[in-house]
This record gives sequence, structure tokens and C-alpha cells, in this order.
Amino acid sequence: MEINKAEMASAASIASSGQELRGAEILVKALQAENVEFVWGYPGGAVLHIYDAFYKQETIQHVLVRHEQAAVHAADGYARATGEVGVALVTSGPGLTNAVTGIATAYMDSIPMVIISGQVPTAAIGLDAFQECDTVGITRPIVKHNFLVKDAKDMAEVMKKAFHIARTGRPGPVVVDVPKDVSFNKTLYTGYPDKVEMRSYNPVRKGHGGQIRKAMQLLMSAKRPYIYTGGGVLLSNASPELRALVDMLNFPVTNTLMGLGAFPANDRRFLGMLGMHGTLEANNAMQNCDVLLAIGARFDDRVIGNPKHFAQNERKIIHIDIDPSSISKRVKVDVPIVGDVKDVLTELMGMIRESGLKPDGQALAQWWETVEGWRSRDCMKYDSQNSLVIKPQKVIETLWDMTKDADAYITSDVGQHQMWAAQYYKFNEPRRWINSGGLGTMGVGIPYAMGIKLAKPDSEVYCVTGEGSVQMCIQELSTCLQYNTPIKIVALNNGYLGMVRQWQEIDYSGRYSHSYMDALPDFVKLAEAYGHVGILVEKPEDVEPALREARRLKDRTVFLDIRTDPTENVFPMVQAGKGITEMLMGAEDL
Repeated sequence: MEINKAEMASAASIASSGQELRGAEILVKALQAENVEFVWGYPGGAVLHIYDAFYKQETIQHVLVRHEQAAVHAADGYARATGEVGVALVTSGPGLTNAVTGIATAYMDSIPMVIISGQVPTAAIGLDAFQECDTVGITRPIVKHNFLVKDAKDMAEVMKKAFHIARTGRPGPVVVDVPKDVSFNKTLYTGYPDKVEMRSYNPVRKGHGGQIRKAMQLLMSAKRPYIYTGGGVLLSNASPELRALVDMLNFPVTNTLMGLGAFPANDRRFLGMLGMHGTLEANNAMQNCDVLLAIGARFDDRVIGNPKHFAQNERKIIHIDIDPSSISKRVKVDVPIVGDVKDVLTELMGMIRESGLKPDGQALAQWWETVEGWRSRDCMKYDSQNSLVIKPQKVIETLWDMTKDADAYITSDVGQHQMWAAQYYKFNEPRRWINSGGLGTMGVGIPYAMGIKLAKPDSEVYCVTGEGSVQMCIQELSTCLQYNTPIKIVALNNGYLGMVRQWQEIDYSGRYSHSYMDALPDFVKLAEAYGHVGILVEKPEDVEPALREARRLKDRTVFLDIRTDPTENVFPMVQAGKGITEMLMGAEDL
């Protein structure tokens, strides 16, 4: 007699109900049930039982980093590029405290992650045991949620909750702290939960129909409409819906630093990035529109500058966000819509089609004429023909020109190079621009690139960095070799902590206090010492050949040490405390 699938499943369930497993083994089974492919981590005493459980399985690849901060950054980069939950594993005490910067980085940018930390045995908690720290207390302000697992029998349910919380609603990192005895103790394992119910956590996905209708009416009556989008569009995978909405309405659109790629940069309706280093046209449109549709963005200080200046001009604001606490936090809005961006935009477009309403064509034409007037000033112009010194903007433009038709991902560290990459690389697809926006963490570039390259082995992955940022996690070049992640590092080396130097030039009368790098390593030799290829680029005419050579070496990590103009600044620029239209356009404004 044949046994059907249901009977087989039932038999398997009965068999598993009597299975006795250690907490560490249940943890690994939970990761397998969540289809985790990679875990980035670093072993230590408190997690040895977990590492022993990893040794006995073959479905999850563990990546041994050289520093716990890099473990979290690499898992973070993986999550940003794929949309999946990134997973990191660290030991107790300094393992966890080393991971804090990575956790805070992910928290600020709403990245779905689960960080598993070891803890001293339950009986030793609170007794200042070796390598003990209050993981729950330390991480509480920088996680979406955290758990201390007190009994091995709770492991499966806690892990199910952790992944559920990390990926739903407004995503974010979740820490699971596992005492050593909990990972060692055995308990009956009855399988991984199929679903999870949490009375205190039920994020809203569907927007309020009445509010969406109000938004539609405002948009259709607008004379000077503007669409302002942030990282929430990418997090909800709503780029197709955003593009469809813009096609329907023909409104101008801008992205924040975190939202780049949600709308194609080469589309004429895209006004460029807005904010502190945004374009003149993007910032002026933000200030002078009469109806603003904010989608998955949070009106942060780097976007709108001084809130009082922003409030000087009257406008109606529609704000779509999954997180109700982000709405009217810095700027009072007129039509709040709490819900998933993808769902809300789909319903909004359905209402527009059903209503038969059209935007005011004449008013929209006049608005576009005004916008084109701002755009004609070409605020992104720089000395591109300089043959004496390498202009960093030219490096990024050259990289873009080479890779625009390739399957390429760009990571960056934080500083001037980050802004130049955001300004001059035209991101046409979502999740291709991977950077630390909210926390502004130096050192993320190489770990981000490592994480992406493992997830996307056939893609080209470039890390745009500076000689300051790159040294913060440069030891991960060793990890790149061990796990065969051939990334390309484009270091714009100007000998300064460039963004610090720029602010000191503009706001501190050129008093360059500790912003000059006086003892830099030979990056070419350092790359070679790690088993990679190093290329020194000192002349403008050598930039393109060097990038071509790096691309040719598909299976090697290549470090390009590109010596750029040390006096170059990022423009346009809005100084701290100024309004977004009070922009410095170039050196002539200093």
C-alpha cells in the first residue's frame, strides 16, 4: 500500500517529537528552516557549542571574518543587496561589543538581521564572569528587539520570533543572546514552528483607504507636485510600483541617499539626489512644490536641513511609511498613511485609474519649465578636463561608463568618496547602491562588498572608499582571499579625512585639526601581502586603463590606490543649520 504525502509528513512529525537535541543544534535547525545560506562570525568560548553544531551540518556556509564588526557589516551588506535576513554570530563580551557598531548601522538604515551572541552560563550572569557583558542592556537602544534565551526548550520559538520581527513591518536587527549552558543543554525538539503569533507585535501593511483617497485628490489637484522617496521604497521592493506611478503622473521625483536606484537615474523625470549634497533642482523643487508625496522617507536633517526654513513655504504633505513613529516626527504632515509602501502605492494607482482623474496638464508643464530652469545651471559641473591631477568625480564617472551595462553593485565607505559615488554613479536599479546612510559608519565598504559577492558571485562588486575609511576594516582582505570573494576596491586617496577637511576649510577657517593622514601604508604592497593585486594610479590618463585591468582580473581582488586631488570638495553643499535652498555651489561661494 502506498503512503501519501500527508501520512509521510505525519510520520515524520511523530518521529521528530521524541528527538532530543542540544540548544545549539536546535539553533542551527532554525537557521536551516529559515533558508539561511551564510552566517558571518568569529568563535569564542561562549559559542563553542554552537560552532560544534555548525561543524556537523553542511547546508549553511560559515564565513570566518577577522573582526566581529565586519561580521555584522558583511551580513548587513548581504541583506541590503538580497532583501533577505542577514545573520551574524559572535561570542560574549568583547565579541558582542565589537559587533555593536554593525548592529547600530543596520538599525539606523532598517536592515533585516539576526545577530546571535554567546553569553556566559545562566548561573554566572550578573557575577562579572569572564567575558560577560549585559548584551540585552547594551543593545536595547540599537535593535528592533532582543532576546535572552533562558531555556533550550525556548530556542526554536525565539528564533522564529527573531526572524519574523527582523523582516516584517519596518525591518531591523534582532539580537538573540544565548548563554553557554542553554546551547549545551538537551531538550525535546518537536520541529520548527510554522507560524508565530505575537499579541504585542502586529505591524500594519494595508493603508487606510480614506487616507489614500485624500492623497489621490491632493495629487490630482496639485500645480507643483513632487515625489520624494527614501530607503523604504527599496525595503518593500516597491521600485516597480514607484516607476509605474511616475509613468502615470509624469511628476518630478527625487531619491534620498538611501533611496538611490528606486527610480532610474537616467530618467529625465529624476532630479537627482536631494539634501545636503543634493542637486539644485532637487532641493529647489522640495522647497517650492505645493503638494509633496513622501514615500518611505523620514525627513531627516541631511535631507531638509533646517526644519524652520523648510516650513517657511506652505505645501501639503502626504507621507507613506510602514512605521507610524516616523510620520510627523520632524515635519508635520497633512495626510499620514501608515502601511507597506508596495501595498499603498498599488491601491493609490488603482484609485487613480478608477477615478479617471488626470493631473492639471498646463500647470504641470509650467512646473516642469521651472524645474528645467534650475537644472540648466548644471550644479554638478566640475573641472573634468584637468590633465594634471585626478579628479575624484571623473573616477566615478569612468566607473559608471564602464559598468552601466553590467550586473554591478557599488558599496561605499563614508566621507567625500561616498557623496561623489552617490552623485556621479547613475543607479538605475534598486539595491545596487550599498552604503551606511543613517549612522555614517566608516569601514563598512569592504565587508559590505564581501557579503554581496558571496550572495551574487557572478556580479561585479566595487567598493568605493577612501584611504581613511578603508583602514578601519582592511583586515577583511584576508577573509576575501580565504572565501574567494574577488571584489574591486576603488580607493580615492587624497591623503586627508576628506569630509572632515572640507568642513574645517569651510566652517573653521582652514584649521585642519588632525584630518591629514601623515603615515599611510603602501596600499599596493599591503594588498599584495594579503594575496591580492594592487595597482597605483597617479595620472588622469591612467584611471581608465587601471579600471579596465581590474575588471579583466575577474577572479582576483584588486586594490586600486588612486591618488586624487587633495583640494577637491563635494558640491553642492548645504551647511549644517542652513535651509536646503541655501546651497554652496562651488569654491566661488566660500
